[in-house]
Amino acid sequence: MNVEHVPATAKTMIDVGSAQALIRERAVAMPVEYIPLAQAEGRVLAETIDSPSDLPPFDNSAMDGYALRWNEDLRPGAALMVVAELAAGDVADTVAPGVVSIMTGARILDGRDTVVPVEDVAVLRCADDGSPLEIRIDRTTTRGQHVRRAGEDIACGDEAVQAGTRLGAAELMLLRGIGIAQVAVRQRPRVVVACTGRELVDVPGRPLLPGQIYNTNGPYLALRLREAGADVLETRTLPDDASVFVAMARQWLAGGVDIVISTGAVSMGRYDFVPDALRTLGGETVFHKVKMRPGKPLLFATLPGGALFFGLPGNPVSSAVGMRFFVETALRCMLAMPSEQSWRMALAGGIDKKPGFHLYQKAELRLDAGGQLSLGLLKGQESFKTRPLLPARVWAGLPAQAETLLAGALVDVHPLCHFDQTLFTRT
Repeated sequence: MNVEHVPATAKTMIDVGSAQALIRERAVAMPVEYIPLAQAEGRVLAETIDSPSDLPPFDNSAMDGYALRWNEDLRPGAALMVVAELAAGDVADTVAPGVVSIMTGARILDGRDTVVPVEDVAVLRCADDGSPLEIRIDRTTTRGQHVRRAGEDIACGDEAVQAGTRLGAAELMLLRGIGIAQVAVRQRPRVVVACTGRELVDVPGRPLLPGQIYNTNGPYLALRLREAGADVLETRTLPDDASVFVAMARQWLAGGVDIVISTGAVSMGRYDFVPDALRTLGGETVFHKVKMRPGKPLLFATLPGGALFFGLPGNPVSSAVGMRFFVETALRCMLAMPSEQSWRMALAGGIDKKPGFHLYQKAELRLDAGGQLSLGLLKGQESFKTRPLLPARVWAGLPAQAETLLAGALVDVHPLCHFDQTLFTRT
């Protein structure tokens, strides 16, 4: 994305890249806390973890079969005596030299280096309990076959998971496998959401009076914030009253909130009181209005004590864009994650746009019969239309300077949540 180096003042409409840079300058990494691994799902790792052990921790069998020491005489037709049997979890310090009947996952004992699967042998004799006493090799055997070596997955001392990684199922599986019991993670940023407007109704299904609408921004933002790594302390609907807003903000700040988000009341109308309320609170407006659509009226400020404030427009898609590309920018910094890098993908069809504004468009990923992936812009891009968010799988970023983009043009593509940035690998 090209960044126009426009001087940043609260009264200057600035470009997207400059706005995000200003947010990153003011977003401070959260403190580190140590928690049990069992409680770490979805948390962001604060310290890189190197493996304290080999995984697997010992050589073990990848098949049900027979563990033995390979030699050149081990050809089809060879008959061998079985000296012992081992299942996964069995502990055996010493076993006489010879073939061991072994189950998948059981430890390969010293003196053995190869496993012959059960389907590659014939059992010639069995004990009274059914355990094999003598077998015949029926297929050619390769030295070292079907043995999982200690440290083959990850060796002791190797990097397991990097700092800044969100701990999902795969990361937790690996950490459990190498014996990690406790991890250092970033504290979740504490966030409150204030939806402004006398027209908002919070109770689903309650009959609407003329001029009323159901509040969709509050629940949407609360869910998206949790998905993006925040701790949502409260979602509240407030009237178009600056004094009420200021009183609630002071209460939240006294409680140690890290981010305050409002929706509505940030444009130029008579009831758009947020800028005045911020001045009453002693906040500093960093920027107000961004060269983008939807969401141009977005406001970013800092509050006394260092808390961040985001004033998002009231239209639901404008609010969604503000959340995704500005609030999540702050969250990444506060979780000590690297800056997000967009993907590049070819447009499935052309589009004309007004130059001067960066467009964020709801989009889908299209896979053709030849396996080629392209980006399809969805119908219904207006900021009040929420239904097109259902088929949207990504956001497309159309550059501000462009007026016409032809099919095949490469544009920025962003996942729905910043945590999903690793979906594709850049080559």
